[in-house]
Amino acid sequence: MSKLITLDHVGMRWDTRTVLTDITLQINRGDFVAITGPNGGGKTTLLKIILKLLRPTCGSVDYWDEQGGLLSRLSIGYLPQKNMIDSHFPIDVRQVIASGLLGVKMDNETKSELVEAMIDQVGLRAHSGSPIGDLSGGQLQRALLGRALISDPSVIVLDEPLSYLDKHFEHRIYDIIGELAPGHTIICVSHEVSAIAEMANRHWIVDHTIHECTAAHHFMRLSC
Repeated sequence: MSKLITLDHVGMRWDTRTVLTDITLQINRGDFVAITGPNGGGKTTLLKIILKLLRPTCGSVDYWDEQGGLLSRLSIGYLPQKNMIDSHFPIDVRQVIASGLLGVKMDNETKSELVEAMIDQVGLRAHSGSPIGDLSGGQLQRALLGRALISDPSVIVLDEPLSYLDKHFEHRIYDIIGELAPGHTIICVSHEVSAIAEMANRHWIVDHTIHECTAAHHFMRLSC
């Protein structure tokens, strides 16, 4: 597997508080990285740095093509934590999911077909025209998941994808992620580590720095 994303001696500070210290890592094409760690340990900050949504205080983040050349951007689908979304924004479920195709070149009919198929995949047909302010936490999480996946990105970044979901759809999420794993690079932060860890080939514990576990069972034990 060739390298896709590298971080070189990355650090992040907010005023006098150190969030991340000396993070050096490499994510390869096809990796499934499971991440856990204590609240406030820097997991979401790390994801935002990987996504280049945050510029680190020090160090560098680079994307690479298959020939080892630098890329300016990657095709990435991102599921943020639900609490980062303004639920009062005047947009409905169909529009949320369709926004994942902004900038994608395809005809309107094909886009519409993809949106309708994704609405069904995330189980929101009955709420497809509902404004997001009328949704439960789990329903909004599913809409955001649909937005992240609809463009079939090569990299999928999921920040607590199981938050607010009922148990029935939690199992569906496992199925969706499992189906995506072959042929995609997945980075997933989750406190519910058992099922995610079993699918992942790499396991990180983030607590201001990174500890990589060599086996899923060791990762799950240290995460408890």
